[in-house]
Formats: sequence, C-alpha cells, structure tokens
Amino acid sequence: MSTSALKEVPTKGPDHISPQWKQSARPIQKFGTVIRSLPIGIDERARTEVCEQLNLMLADTSSLRDLYKKSHWQVGGPTFYQLHLLFDKHFGEQAELVDQLGERIQTLGGVSVAMAHDIAELTRIARPPRDREEVPVQISRLLEAHELIIKNARALAKKAQDLGDDATNDLLVSDVVRTNELQVWFLSEHLVEMPLVHAK
Repeated sequence: MSTSALKEVPTKGPDHISPQWKQSARPIQKFGTVIRSLPIGIDERARTEVCEQLNLMLADTSSLRDLYKKSHWQVGGPTFYQLHLLFDKHFGEQAELVDQLGERIQTLGGVSVAMAHDIAELTRIARPPRDREEVPVQISRLLEAHELIIKNARALAKKAQDLGDDATNDLLVSDVVRTNELQVWFLSEHLVEMPLVHAK
C-alpha cells in the first residue's frame, strides 16, 4: 500500500481509544431472585429456597474466613508461629468454600451476596471486637463460628436433598461440613491442657 493511500484512510480522534468508564444501568437481576426457567431439573421454588439459605451460609463462611485473617494478624504468645500459620491455612480453605458457595448460588440461577457491608447484614456470626484478644478467646470465637456453620450446613444439606438438589447436598456435606469439622479438630486441640515435658 502506498503512502498516499495511507493518508487517505480516515482516522478517529483520541476519544475513540478512551475508556468509557462512567457507566450505569439497571440491574440485570435483583438480589433474592432466581432465573425463572433454568434447564437443570430443579424448579424455581426449590432453587429460590436453597439460594436464600446458601446466601446465609455464604455470609457466615465469609465472616469466618475474615475472622481467621484477623486472628492470623493479631495472634501472640508462645504458640504464635504455629497458630499464625494454622490460621492462615484455615483462611485459605474458607476462601475456597466462599468461592464454591458463591458459584453454586449462581449455578442455581440466584445472585450471590458479595460485598462486606451486605455480608455483615446477613451473617449469623457474632461480630468480634476490633481489639486484640488472647489466644484462648480467639480460638473460642472461631470454634463458635464453626459450630454455627456446621449445624446450619447439615440442616440445609438435608433440605436440599429433600428438594432434589443433590449437588448442593454434596457441596455442603463433602466440602463445607468436612472442612469445618477438620478445622475444629485442629483448633480444639489448642485448648486442651496437656503436659509438655513431664507426664502427670
């Protein structure tokens, strides 16, 4: 192509490559609703009921995840190193559950709760103080949160099974309950009084 031909091609101004970032529109789906027709073999009523409960589970799991990060940062004392690492490991495992729960809600045609202020409104886990607390108190808070999640996960798993939602039942039993039970075991052992050097 000749130079003269290139000059004849019309060019657009610099606004053509500027990002169009100041945009807004109506939501494509309201929170608390599910897509009416979805070919996954579960009716709208069942999906609505399960998504509502899954969003509560998601809010609780998000809160527990963040409680682990708070504990990871603020832990102290002779077991600092072990608990600092354990809390961060559990944080990562809870973060995986958050993603699985959020994606399950979307798979069912619902809308996953996502932002911190919305999670704070929905969660059933008691809000901890901003203060730094002693290790036994930190662990006790975590164990209480685990118990709440495990109890609710078992109840929701049964409900999901009754409604014909086998995948949600599997997620709750195989992932949520098992992960939380294992984390409870690791945590609770830190609250057992055991001799370190000499047997009693």
